[in-house]
Amino acid sequence: MPKNRMPEIENIKYFALLEEFETSDKLIKLGFGELQNINLNNDFYFLPFQLLSQGFERFMKAYICLGYFHKHEELPNFRYLKNLGHDLEKLLKEIIDNYYFDFDSPQFDLDNEFIQTNSDLKELLFILSEFGKLARYHNFDLITDNAQIGINTKKLWEEFENKALDSKDYQKLMDFNLSHEVYQKISTYIIVVFEKYISAISRQFIFKCLGQKGLQLSSSTFFDFGILYEKDFGKKDYRSQTTKYKETPKKVHKRTMLDEVERKVNPEYKSKKILKSEYKGDWPFYAEEVIIECRRSHWCIVIIDGFDYALNGSAKGRYKLENPHDAGMAVLGKSISDFIKMTLELSKAEKH
Repeated sequence: MPKNRMPEIENIKYFALLEEFETSDKLIKLGFGELQNINLNNDFYFLPFQLLSQGFERFMKAYICLGYFHKHEELPNFRYLKNLGHDLEKLLKEIIDNYYFDFDSPQFDLDNEFIQTNSDLKELLFILSEFGKLARYHNFDLITDNAQIGINTKKLWEEFENKALDSKDYQKLMDFNLSHEVYQKISTYIIVVFEKYISAISRQFIFKCLGQKGLQLSSSTFFDFGILYEKDFGKKDYRSQTTKYKETPKKVHKRTMLDEVERKVNPEYKSKKILKSEYKGDWPFYAEEVIIECRRSHWCIVIIDGFDYALNGSAKGRYKLENPHDAGMAVLGKSISDFIKMTLELSKAEKH
């Protein structure tokens, strides 16, 4: 068992370890954000692969260093860490076998079962490991007739993504208004797996399984993962941390008095307020209430906190507005298709 009292880590090594935790935390969150950026017009998987493979490897190696110190009262030597290599599954096994401690809670049993037996996690870590070892140079291996050609990880990843889809999702891909939701569903599915994995490891810090040093080193980085539980997974929009998202202007319209007058007097504008507390389905918006508005029978708008957003493609093209998901006003992975249907029905109801 680890001793209660441990020697200090010398400052230069302590801050190097802290920097590794900070770097890996940023890489992982950026990787999640770039996964959420994948859509019909952006299939640049190389970037999230690079970010996540590096982020997970650095995180687990920093964790192992801390676990080794907690257990042996000294940091590991160079040869020990080098022998672990770049295999993410091997690194996770090293953690489970040697530095993953029971904190006497039902949550530990859930976490432990997940990281040891979840087949999705195993498959995703394998793909990222292969990318980190050889597959990132797959095309150059083909070009130069390398005898040791890396696995085509993009193809493996796409095969994994297809398992997350059902027949309704393939129908959505054919629908201009809803195709983006399929990509959101895929990225959410994958991120939930990774969030569960990171949270399971990070809870070791929260419950002081790696001592006070573990809590200190994680307080500004992986602490927020450590407090994620089942109800929290898949809820965070990580895109705001990516350069692409920051540099893309968000096309929204702030409501004016003229807008409100037109809604009331124009017979071709139909609207309805919908409250989260009264809605029977899976509420997709962050706001507690929204107003849906149908203009001239086919332009569907949703008003959130005094701003207009496009519900369907027709409105997006006509008014140059973002949809609620891209604007960060709706939860990624939660469909707005029901609200499009309700908005279009506003005009149909009037005709009948």
